[in-house]
Amino acid sequence: MKQTEEPSFWDDPEEAQQHMQKITIARGVIEPWQELRAKVEDLAVLSDLAMDEEDESFEAEIEGGVREARNEFQRLELLAMLSGKYDANDAIVMVTAGAGGTEACDWASMLFHMYRFWAEAHGYTVDVMSSVDGDQVGYRNVTMAIRGPWAFGYLRAEAGVHRLVRISPFDSSKRRHTSFASVDVIPEVGEDEDFEIDPLELRVDTYRSSGAGGQHVNKTDSAVRITHIPSGIVVQCQNERSQHANRRSCMSILRSKLVDLQLKERQAEVAELRGERKGIDFGSQIRSYVMQPYRMVKDHRTDVEAGDVDAVLHGELDQFIRPYLLQVAGQRSDER
Repeated sequence: MKQTEEPSFWDDPEEAQQHMQKITIARGVIEPWQELRAKVEDLAVLSDLAMDEEDESFEAEIEGGVREARNEFQRLELLAMLSGKYDANDAIVMVTAGAGGTEACDWASMLFHMYRFWAEAHGYTVDVMSSVDGDQVGYRNVTMAIRGPWAFGYLRAEAGVHRLVRISPFDSSKRRHTSFASVDVIPEVGEDEDFEIDPLELRVDTYRSSGAGGQHVNKTDSAVRITHIPSGIVVQCQNERSQHANRRSCMSILRSKLVDLQLKERQAEVAELRGERKGIDFGSQIRSYVMQPYRMVKDHRTDVEAGDVDAVLHGELDQFIRPYLLQVAGQRSDER
């Protein structure tokens, strides 16, 4: 804080802005705990007063306050688990339809809306960076940036394969179908990240966009595809109106994917040293959403179940995210 009071603090506006962002994040962690402590102390004083005067009229107020304090403690406890290097960052969420044609593309669209609902309920913003429509409905794949404090820390719990079981609305025989869609979540990293990409290692292609977007998008070569030759990573964007904007979005996604690749390679090295056989790569089924013959959502990592499938699909995901993150934090503590 004292650094911000120095006359030279704003000489480098970009560095100063980054410092201010760190202060904002730190305040966002410390101040809620201070507020919770003050609230608990007030409740303790009120409880003592009620007991001294044998006044039961305070009972409802105290019980309500305790309930609110407990909920806030659980929220802050979860936030304390987010200690990864990029947990405070924005998140890039990629949803890809699995095999199954129209049904799988519709499932990918349902997951996209589920995360949008969750993000909006948490005060986050959602920016669709790229999308490829299904032949009839939904998406073959869609990539969105979900921006807000700790977005990646929370949403990393959602990476994996999601399974849907239902009577398909696209099947005239009303048969039950099983569909899969994969969700990948990576931290969005800025250009200031200590990570350089050699332009000579990139192949950039431009092409005409397809689908929604208006005449400008559809009649110019504004879509961009960038291939990182050493890793084989390919990213493409066509949702912006200009080629420059699409290229900027592509580079943001590519930079984030390469940082994520580095993290996974380090995790793989540690797992090999420990003799772990379980793969860390993306692809294992993490959750099932069953709509027929019964209704239930089950997380296969924590065994948490929910009966209100519609509520889950409308963004009520914290009941799955919290137990998973606490489970991972517990595993890390055991390893220490």
